[in-house]
Amino acid sequence: MTRRTERINDLIQEELSELLLRQVKDPRLSCFLTVTRVDTSADLRYAKVFVSIMGSDEEKKGAMEGLASASGFLYRTMRGRLSLRRMPQLDFHLDNSMEWGAEILHLMKQVSEERFEQ
Repeated sequence: MTRRTERINDLIQEELSELLLRQVKDPRLSCFLTVTRVDTSADLRYAKVFVSIMGSDEEKKGAMEGLASASGFLYRTMRGRLSLRRMPQLDFHLDNSMEWGAEILHLMKQVSEERFEQ
């Protein structure tokens, strides 16, 4: 990945986070949602946007549907706000790494407590 692509990824991630926090009014997106990573293709036509959603499976499903529904609005708004020659199409993906990390920490704490009790 080139330095330029990294800068574009960071710029898109920052702008999307701001838009989702301030301008998107979809009630399905009212859960705790974080843009964790953006991977833009080399030709800058497509961007995979990874989001972490804290909540139940139903909330996650609803939030992903809300993101898919809002993708056109987000694309148009970002195209106007960012000075990029080509604004990539946004494709949202669920990122479970934060939940996996929390589960691992919980298991480590359990093992530590069991060792301490022995």
